[in-house]
Amino acid sequence: MIRPRAVVGRGDHQLSIALNAIVNPVGGRGDLLREVMSRAGVTQSELARVSGVRQPSISQFLSGRVELSDEQLDRLLSCMGYRLEVVRRPVEPDLTRSERRSWRLHRQLSSHLTRDRLPEWRPTIERNLERLRDRVAGQPHLRNLERWTVLVGGGDVLGLHRVLTGLDRDSIEMREVSPMSGLLPEGERARVQAMVG
Repeated sequence: MIRPRAVVGRGDHQLSIALNAIVNPVGGRGDLLREVMSRAGVTQSELARVSGVRQPSISQFLSGRVELSDEQLDRLLSCMGYRLEVVRRPVEPDLTRSERRSWRLHRQLSSHLTRDRLPEWRPTIERNLERLRDRVAGQPHLRNLERWTVLVGGGDVLGLHRVLTGLDRDSIEMREVSPMSGLLPEGERARVQAMVG
């Protein structure tokens, strides 16, 4: 998982605020803009006059009602004597043992998934989906079963790879109702499970 970190600087003074872009990219940028406005002593009206961005738009950026891109944020910060620097660093996600085991198993399965292999797997996947529909209730599970159906039915191999290997909350929840059981050879499954412990 990649977590952006914004560093804004003016001369020797540096302000560093973590942007939680994975969870809430809009609010994180709005919070950063608010912090810089406060430090620079700039009101919404003043920033609107200097930047040419309408004051209601600035208000919406600050509240998170309208998405603020890095480019827009950089432009607004420059009006206050700051610049935006985004530093990317890898962060190991905090997964439960069960989530990590599921990710490793699905990651191994992803190494076998190809456009040619998917049609061979489809009957097993569709049987698994039917069984899951009979047993699963509530959200987000029902919605995720429908998403699996769309990915498999549409032959979206890239989308399947993303769900099988993703470490975002959405992919983790998708794997909770995975229709991929019975596809990984038993020897490989045992090796992966032994790695997790």
